[in-house]
Order: sequence, then structure tokens, then C-alpha cells
Amino acid sequence: MRKQLIVIIMAGLTLFLCAVAAGAGATPMIGINVVLNTDVTDAILADLGTHGTVRDVVREIHAVTLQSRTSALPVIRALPYVAAANPDAQRRNGPVTPVLVTDFSNGLSSWDLDAINVTDYGFDNRQVAYDGTGVYVAVLDTGLVDNWPYYFPADRIAVDYAVCFGGGGGDNGTVSTQPNKWEHDQNSHGTHVTSTIIGYNFNGVPVNGVAPLATVIPVKVLNQNGSGWSSVIARGIVYVADLKAGALAGHPVVINMSLGGPSMDAMEQAAIDYAIANGVIVVASAGNEGTAGMGYPGAYAPVISVAASGWIGEWVGGGSWWYKNVPDPTNPADYYITAFSSRALPGQDLDVAAPGSWIVGPYQTDGQISYYFLGGTSMASPHVAGIVALMAQKDPALTAPAAEAILEGSAVPLPPGCRTVLNPDGTSTEYCWESDATGAGLATANAALAAMP
Repeated sequence: MRKQLIVIIMAGLTLFLCAVAAGAGATPMIGINVVLNTDVTDAILADLGTHGTVRDVVREIHAVTLQSRTSALPVIRALPYVAAANPDAQRRNGPVTPVLVTDFSNGLSSWDLDAINVTDYGFDNRQVAYDGTGVYVAVLDTGLVDNWPYYFPADRIAVDYAVCFGGGGGDNGTVSTQPNKWEHDQNSHGTHVTSTIIGYNFNGVPVNGVAPLATVIPVKVLNQNGSGWSSVIARGIVYVADLKAGALAGHPVVINMSLGGPSMDAMEQAAIDYAIANGVIVVASAGNEGTAGMGYPGAYAPVISVAASGWIGEWVGGGSWWYKNVPDPTNPADYYITAFSSRALPGQDLDVAAPGSWIVGPYQTDGQISYYFLGGTSMASPHVAGIVALMAQKDPALTAPAAEAILEGSAVPLPPGCRTVLNPDGTSTEYCWESDATGAGLATANAALAAMP
């Protein structure tokens, strides 16, 4: 009996050691985004299921997400029905530098809106004939804070279409719709981005926006720390494209994505192509990586990408500088490109630049009503998304390629150079850039509208 017991123990130990050895050699589980070269069928899903666990299917763009091991990726790529496959790419809304706003004692305008010639110094100061009426701008971001009705008029937020997508990344499970979470954001990034497009309330004083009568669709695709996955973002893009093809077929639709990551994702690219094919115009931030290169999807050519510019008069003279008058006509010598704004590497497409330095707006760090200056290409992108909304109001049939061509053709060239800029503490910083930092130059609303047929 004792001999039999020893044999059983040894056999069990052998099985245990074999299992440990097998586990040690296994590669980690990841999310894999797969784009097919054909329609999604039950047979394909069954076959993909032998290589991992199918987590989500997006039939509009022939895409499938899998939870599988990294070692399976080459095998999946070699399948005859697979056009492209890659690990689910992580995305972030980019670092920002918040500085608490302490003085809103004057006015309805801010320097950044004056810089793109939407407003001018003073009250009742719209400088263009369009305000975004009838245009929907989907903000794919972190959603809105709980008290968003304090900042924005209820009829400017399309609550019937607002949505939240979560999950992604393979190990996090299936991409899912999470009702009402879009209006419980604790990050504030999406709220600040929205404020640039439609303006906002400051203690009863309305502050102007680029397209104040456009309607924003909050599409939450980033979590509470401002990060997310391409599979989730692709879901958000497809959702907006389907709205454009259905309920919003009679309206122009623009997407703003103040987010990005270091590589293009096949599923995200397919979603962007699908959206543009359905008449959606996509605008995205260039990224905040400086000379390390642009982020994606901004660097993808069909997307209108936006670098971050600043104004040399930001801190000159003290006081409520954000309310100061920016000189007209637009003089390139008055502007600079921020150090953080991503430069375009070979194969990357940078289109235009817009204000992205010291942009004021609602930003809550403790759940209380507050306003901050933020810096980032995340702040530059909604300026251009707002300009596109004005353009789409003028021509509801405006296409993404036409919008990009008009913006580039009407931009104010900003040649390579250097500017010495005063800092808030009285010191100064020299900013220098080359031609890879500006795209076609500074976008302005009046010039873009004037260049339209």
C-alpha cells in the first residue's frame, strides 16, 4: 500500500511539474484586433475561435476582436481571410498642464478664438456668419462630468445619442455599451474639449465657442484615467458613422478625437475609413510627443490632424491676458509651435496648427465647479473640429477630403523659426520648430469659410 501511495504521489508530482513547465513557456494573453478581407461568417468565427476567444464582432467594418496569446498573432495574420491583425492598441488623451483660472471678470471671448478669427475683443463679437447650427460634433473622449448642465445648455448636448463604450484590451473582456456612464466622468478632459467647440457658462456669464450652436454627441471611449483601447475607439467611430447613415442622415457630422497612441491600429483604421465613406469628417490631435513623432489616428492621412500653436502675447502686460485682443490680420510672427506638439515623421500626415497653449475651460479635479488653462494638442483639435462644423453648416455636403484641402489651402503659413515667449513667472522661453511641426500652417475660420465655393 505504501509503495502504491509513493507511485501515486510521484505521478501527481510529474503532472504538476509538466503543467508548470507548460505554463512557463506560454506567452501572455492579449487582445488582438482582426480585420477580414471578407464578410464575417459563422465559419470564420468558429475557425478564429480555435486561436482564441472571440470577444466582439463589428460587421460594418469586417472586424473581430480576440482574446488570445501573443504567440498566436503570426498564425492569425497568415489566415487566408485575414487582411490585418495587431494587438489592441492603447490610446490616451495626452498629458495636459492644468493651471487654475482665477480671473474671469471680463468678457465673452478668449485669445484662442480671436486667433482663429471666430471672435474679436469685446462683446457681441462673432466675426463669421456661421455658428454651427444643424451640425453634430461627436466628441470621442472621456465623456462629461456629472454637473455638465452647469457648463453647457441642455439643447447643445445630444443626450439621446450620447453613449459610453468600455472594455477592450483582450483581458478586459468584450467591448460593451455602458448606459449613462458618459455623464459621470471624473477626468474632465472631454468636458474641456467640448467647451472649446460650443463655449460654456462661467457663473452665469456665457463664454464663446468656435461653433456655439453645433450639437455635441458625447461618446465616452476613454476611462477615468484618460486611457483606452483602439477596439473601443473603433466601436465609437462606427457608432457615429451609423448615426450619420441613419438618424442623422440629414445633418453634417464631425468627429473630434483628442487622443492617440504610437502606432496605427487596423480596426481603428477600418472604422475611420467606414466613417468617412458614410460622410463623417474626422479631426484628431497630432500628439504631444515632440520630435518623437505624431500619434495615431491623427497621423493617418484621411484624418485632419492638428498641431498645437501658441501666441507670443500670452503673458505680456499681465492682467486677464486671455481676454486680450489678438492683432489682425493674422501675422505668423505673433505665433509659435509648442515644444510638446508632435512633429511629423516620414509617412505621417500633419495638416494644420491651431491654439493649444494655455486654453481655458471647465476642468474639475475635485468634483467642484472650476476652470483651468490646459496645454496640449488635445486642446488644438477641437478648434479645428469647430471650424469644420462652421464649414459644414455653410455646405452640408462637405466631404472629409474637401474639408482637409480647404483648411490646408487657406491656412496661414508658419515657416520654420524661433520665438521668445514670456512665461507667467516673468521668465521667458525660446520655442523653435522646423517645417515638420506646422503642416500647412495656422487654421483660421474666416479664411477657411472664404475659400469654400
